[in-house]
Amino acid sequence: MRRYDPQAIASYYRSRPWKVIWRAITVIWYLSSFILGLKWDEWTNQGEKQRQKRATQLQNILTNLGPTFIKVGQALSTRPDLIRKDFLDELIKLQDQLPSFDSAIAYRIIERELDKTVEELFAQITPQPVAAASLGQVYQAYLHSGEKVAVKVQRPNLKPVLTLDLFLMRWGAKAVGPWLPLNLGHDLGLIVDEFGTKLFEEVDYLNEGRNAEKFATNFSGNPTVKVPSIFWRYSSNTVLTLEWIEGYKLNDIPTMQGAGIDTQALIEVGVTTGLQQLLEFGFFHADPHPGNLFGMADGRMAYIDFGMMDQLDETTKENLVEAIVHLINKDYVELAEQFVKLGFLTPETDIWPIVPALEAVLGDILGQSVRDFNFKTITDRFSELMYEYPFRVPAKFALIIRSLVTQEGLALTMDPNFKIVDVAYPYVARRLLAGESPQLRRRLIDVLFKDGKFQWSRLENLIAIARSDTNFDIIPTAELGLRYLLSEEGAFLRRQILLALVEDDKLHTEEVRRLWNLIKEDIHPNRIFDAAWGALADFSREGAAALLPSMPTGIPFFEEK
Repeated sequence: MRRYDPQAIASYYRSRPWKVIWRAITVIWYLSSFILGLKWDEWTNQGEKQRQKRATQLQNILTNLGPTFIKVGQALSTRPDLIRKDFLDELIKLQDQLPSFDSAIAYRIIERELDKTVEELFAQITPQPVAAASLGQVYQAYLHSGEKVAVKVQRPNLKPVLTLDLFLMRWGAKAVGPWLPLNLGHDLGLIVDEFGTKLFEEVDYLNEGRNAEKFATNFSGNPTVKVPSIFWRYSSNTVLTLEWIEGYKLNDIPTMQGAGIDTQALIEVGVTTGLQQLLEFGFFHADPHPGNLFGMADGRMAYIDFGMMDQLDETTKENLVEAIVHLINKDYVELAEQFVKLGFLTPETDIWPIVPALEAVLGDILGQSVRDFNFKTITDRFSELMYEYPFRVPAKFALIIRSLVTQEGLALTMDPNFKIVDVAYPYVARRLLAGESPQLRRRLIDVLFKDGKFQWSRLENLIAIARSDTNFDIIPTAELGLRYLLSEEGAFLRRQILLALVEDDKLHTEEVRRLWNLIKEDIHPNRIFDAAWGALADFSREGAAALLPSMPTGIPFFEEK
């Protein structure tokens, strides 16, 4: 079976109930023994003394239960805000310190898949794996042509284990779903199916190679990102040969700092590239734990393991950008409407009873400052709403949420004081202000207008936050904005801005001055003139003149006092 097929899997295991029953007993036995152990420690006041023992026990249980449960442990290993430190230290071992299988078996798999002996394929290969993960293990090798490579070999008989666990998870989701509130139980089966689909894609190494090349193409112009090259002649569905990466795991802070790597800059690279994956390219790494991300001596971040990836359509990307802005701006009606567009609420849902609940639960999410925002708080507060209102998590968003909280958890591991919004919101503001696509320009208009009125304060807020990033230069953005205003597509925005200026005979220079004051501190007026002239130069005299008749005369723009 190449692709995940829940019906075929269910049909297979219904006729083999003894396998299902035995696996279910095994899972229940392991997990219940751990829970009873914790309770016994609590009853006998041995909790502190047994902490390390229980942490090691949990790591061993997840390892013994196999790949599916190891994946759960890997996700938890990136959440220092959820898991206590002793458990965290043990779960981190699940990233690449798992028991390996016999190298003789691995070599046989390589020879069978590539139809050559190991000696014919490689000038040198390590006798033992350098790392072992949930789905495979990695050897360091040299090709006869001299390239240093990593050879990834899949564990034998992997799919039977995965299919049985997925069948049990799907059965459990259906069994538990009716006992949960409708909105919580609604998509549990679909979420399991989404996970199963991605897991099957992850065990297809040729698919992983294609994903790596697509990811590399997306970041080809980014000098801070490294993606290993794929050696296709030495790869198959269960063997993948790729460029060897020299780097440090992102949670090994002392070693990176000792090597002179700027860990704060690396955090920013990780968050920014994560946002680019979600909001620009729509093709994102859904498993960004420290075993898959490395800091390099030259300051670059290296991504590896492209088995678990997902794709977002253009509309979803734009709706995500807009939802973040509405959340920060505390526009709860618009935020509720975005939840409908994103699938968290059905189209027939009456949003008006939900709006006050959103404000009550999310209203203080920013605390005293936008810097207090974090995705962990969002998910915790959102889970409260799901018990009382018809929210549900679309299956597509299960991986998005996991990716976001994993990246944030990794950043918190590197810097406990890190605030993701310091990087995330300036990025979102820049994306909206630049408006590289017609869709994003329309989203900006949606954000800047409320009840048909232009919201100067929102524009001020976006510019101010975008400028909090020292790399943001407002001139290219201003030039893009001018080009847009002078275009046919910008006619609506031209009219709305003019209406905002002249409404109720209150045409004054104050509104213009407010925006000018935002930028004049660090931008020479000549740069503004050059940007405007550059924008006008792209249009004919007739095109520029189309704007001028609608402009009121005698407005003293940028009056200095």
